[in-house]
Amino acid sequence: MPSINPEKEALKALDEITDDGPVIMLNMLRFRDHARYPKGSDYPPCSGREAYRRYGVEAIRHVHAVGGKNLWWGAVQLALVGPEDEEWDEVLLVQYPSRAAFLRMASDPDYLACSVHRTAALSDSRLIAMREIVIGRPSR
Repeated sequence: MPSINPEKEALKALDEITDDGPVIMLNMLRFRDHARYPKGSDYPPCSGREAYRRYGVEAIRHVHAVGGKNLWWGAVQLALVGPEDEEWDEVLLVQYPSRAAFLRMASDPDYLACSVHRTAALSDSRLIAMREIVIGRPSR
């Protein structure tokens, strides 16, 4: 079953994690051939990849506004481990100064308005919250 947007329960669980500090979001993206905007919207037809670029242009402002930054964005070449039917087009790493910063952005009405492009763009996705582990330093 495709997953596009975070469920409220998942956002609540993220908010309840007790450690603090930077969080890195792993975004795994599979694009639709043709973006699927809501009926009645005025957006011109485009590919899913183009709709995600529209989202990215607007979303990065919100990422920066909460102190976040794009770490890496790239095209998937080949999955060496994983189910054969699970293919991804692109992977994106975004760092936020804290979980609270991410949650603040994710609930901002202006950000939510631009996410129409993300929803139209994707046929499936994964959004995984991570924290850094440094070898030689105790885990939090």
